Order: sequence, then C-alpha cells, then structure tokens
Amino acid sequence: MSQKHLKEAFISNLNGTSLLEISLGLSLPPLCLLCRGLLLILYHLRYGKPLSSRKYSLLLDFLVLVSPLLFSCTVLSPIMFFMPTIIAAFCAGIFSKIYSQRKHETRVPFRQIVKDFQKAYLDPEYIPAITVFRVYVNVLTSIGILAVDFPQYPRRYAKAETYGTGVMDLGVGAFIFGNALVCPEVRQKSCMTQPKFSNLARQFFSIWPLIFLGFGRLLTVKSIEYHEHTSEYGVHWNFFFTLAFVRLAASLLLAIFPKNKSWIVAINLAVLYQLILNTTSLKTFILHGSDGRDTRVGFLNANREGLLSFFGYLAIYMASVQAGLWLLKCRNSVKGWIEAARFLLLTVLVLFVFLHVSQAYADPVSRRMANLSYCVWVVAHCLTFFICFVVTDLALVFTKLLVKGSSVPCCWNVVKPPNTGTKRETEAVPVRTEGKLSHICLISAINKNQLLFFLLANVMTGTVNILIDTIHSKTAFTLCILHLYMFLNCLIMYILHAKNIVLKFW
Repeated sequence: MSQKHLKEAFISNLNGTSLLEISLGLSLPPLCLLCRGLLLILYHLRYGKPLSSRKYSLLLDFLVLVSPLLFSCTVLSPIMFFMPTIIAAFCAGIFSKIYSQRKHETRVPFRQIVKDFQKAYLDPEYIPAITVFRVYVNVLTSIGILAVDFPQYPRRYAKAETYGTGVMDLGVGAFIFGNALVCPEVRQKSCMTQPKFSNLARQFFSIWPLIFLGFGRLLTVKSIEYHEHTSEYGVHWNFFFTLAFVRLAASLLLAIFPKNKSWIVAINLAVLYQLILNTTSLKTFILHGSDGRDTRVGFLNANREGLLSFFGYLAIYMASVQAGLWLLKCRNSVKGWIEAARFLLLTVLVLFVFLHVSQAYADPVSRRMANLSYCVWVVAHCLTFFICFVVTDLALVFTKLLVKGSSVPCCWNVVKPPNTGTKRETEAVPVRTEGKLSHICLISAINKNQLLFFLLANVMTGTVNILIDTIHSKTAFTLCILHLYMFLNCLIMYILHAKNIVLKFW
C-alpha cells in the first residue's frame, strides 16, 4: 500500500467519541485563559507593573494558552477527564496566592469586593468572549488538522466516517458558527438604514479569497497526489467552498427575511432538510451514491457530501446570526452578563434535550450529512464554549478588583457607571485603557489575521506531511513537530500584529 493510501486509511472509518469527553475538552481553553490572566495579575501584584516584554509575553501566551492543548490531545489524552480538574486546581492556587498577598493598605473585606463586583460596569463596546471564542476555534482547528496525521492523536478525536461525534467534527461547525457571530448583518447597527441587498453585494465581493483558496487547495492536492478523505466533502469540494457559499446564501436570506427572525429560518432549514433526508432517497444518495455502490461519476456524485451538507451548515450560520444579534445587545454591567450567561445556559440545556430526542427519533449526529442532530449539537456546544469564556472573563474582572491597576489583555475593562442624568443611559466611560497591552497579546495577534493564520496552518500541514512519515513518528518527535508548527504560526501572527499589519485581500 502506498504512503497516500496508508494516510487515507489512517483517517477513515472512525466513529468519534462521547459528548461528555468533548464537553470536558471544551473547558480546557477557558481554563488556560483564566490561568494566563491570573498569572499576569500575580505578576502585577509582585512587581507593581504589567508584563511589558513582548518576548516573555509571547512565551507565556504560547506555553499557557496553546501548549496545554497540544499535550491534552496527544500524550495526555488518556487522562483527559482529569485535565480540567488539574488546571482548575492550579488556577485556584494562583487566586489564593493573589488574595493572600494583597497589600495591607488596599485590602477590602471579601463581602465588599463581591458587592463592588456585582455593581461593576463593563465596556459595552467590546465583548472579549466573542474574540477569544473565534481565535480558539481557529487554534484548535489548526492543531487538529496536523495532529490527526500522527498516531499520538487519538482516533476517536478525528472526524467520524458517517455517524458520530469527533472533536474535529465539531471544529468544522464551530468555524461556521464563529464566522456568523461577526458577519456584517450582526455588526450593522439597527439604527443604520442601508439598501436591503447591500450586505449581499458586499459578501459577493468578500468571498472571492475563499473561492481562490478553494481552487488553490484543489489544484495543489490533485497535482501532488496529497492524501484526502473523499467522504468528507467529495472529490473536488473542500471547506473553503462551503464557507464561501454559506456566507453568500446567508446574506441572501438575511436580505429577504428580518435578521432578528434568523432563528426561525435556521430551525425551518434544519428540520426541512432532515425531513427530506428521512422521507426521500437523499440520505442513501449522500452515503452510497446514485448507484448504491459509492460511485463518484459525475460532478454531483463526486461531491455529494460537500454540496448537500451545505444546507446544514447554512442552518448553523443562521442560528449563529441570531446568537450574535442577542449577544451584541448593550449590556454594560456584571449583573447583566450574569443574567445573560444564565439564559444561555438554559438555552444549552434545552438544546441538549432536543439533541437527545433528535438522535432517538430522527438520526444520530452526522457531520457527513450535516443533519438536524449535527446542527443542534454544534450550536449547543458552541454556546457552551462561549459561556465558559464569559464566566472566565467575569472571574478575571473579579480578580482585577483585588489588585488595583492590574490589567489582562483581551479581557473586560471595568468602567465608570453611566451618567443616569443623561438620555443615553447605556453609555459608560472607561476608567483606564490598556494602552499597548493589546500589542503583546497572542489572542489579539491571531484575531487580526485569522484567515491568514488558518491558511498558514493548512500550508504548513501539507509541508509536514510531504516531508515526514507522520504515521510512524515517535512521541517525542511528534510533540516537537507540533510545537514547532504552532509556534511558527503564532510567531508570524505576533510579528504582523506588532508591526500593525493586517493582510486582507478584499
């Protein structure tokens, strides 16, 4: 068997893992973020100033925000169920140290701190959890696309063949969800009046880099005979095409239907698609082709998974638009965000109940078809992931109140209460700005060039697979390669951010 066929077999015919393991895995990035924030606050408490060295800041961010994720999906995967507890205990230890080492003259009773925290106002113009969510989806995807080719990456985390919930199955849907959270329709203020199809025209011109990348990937893969998982998207189709056409179709739907009703459109799309799958021969066609023997003759047969899963991804996108609109409603207090987190948690619980019903009576989760169960699963886990980041940000806000003057990049700033005597009661005035702190934050760096980060990850993944026999790599070598791959990608983003360079082609 050739190397190409060996690698294709290595990532094929898999069944995924449990929902519980994926949920536990999703708690790791927020815990890493909390750990990084607490370490920065502890540094400020000890030295009386923030960490200003770009070199040490990059090293800290990489070792705390990225490296634990690399270990957890390779050598530490057998103890995945204990990883959140270990990191949470470490965070609790740092918090205890901060609380006990506060300066005596600035010490405030704990009850008073809790009261101040509940009354605190936050910058209403910035929701760090959205930025961190999107960056971490990108980071986790970048880790997964290379790590999956090494034997140290558990096969249960890879994409399931037909039915199942692999970590990488969630990554695809989460990427769509994260894109919709910041789409033009969500970011556009309701008071602004624009022609109905203006966003559609803007999307038409903004998707061309994705189309270009899709064709670039297609030509590269075919020309060098790179290994590919055909049942993932098909012979010619790939994720860049899916993302481009989903964005375009969503803009068309949002031009026709009110954007605050996008959740209704999402439900109708997902349910109708599932009904068609169950009541017609469409499911058989997607899984086995028109002749029932997995034929790939003709464009539709060759790319049936990529073309028809489009409807499921479109439903996820529309659901995310609704989530984005709700999240961007002006909330300028800790109390408001605690209430929001409670509502989101209730929504997640309802979605998980519906997921159980859907899997029992409709169809199990299938990324290959992007069926109803898959759509519900993706939205439920993405909202869970987002809630974790909101809770992390609130925990860091509380800790910052313990140490005056401390700051954490990509975290909420406490602001002065709005002037209730004026008409614009929702406005709040920042107490202080973080100045150059955003320049020394890896999250901000990746956020500034997200598409480039993902593109570089794809190019580096291909390069590593061409140069190295990944299937037979030893553990130490695998860890070195994965760390070098992620560090180089992060370093490039960091340098671009430091020089204030944003590479956009539209």
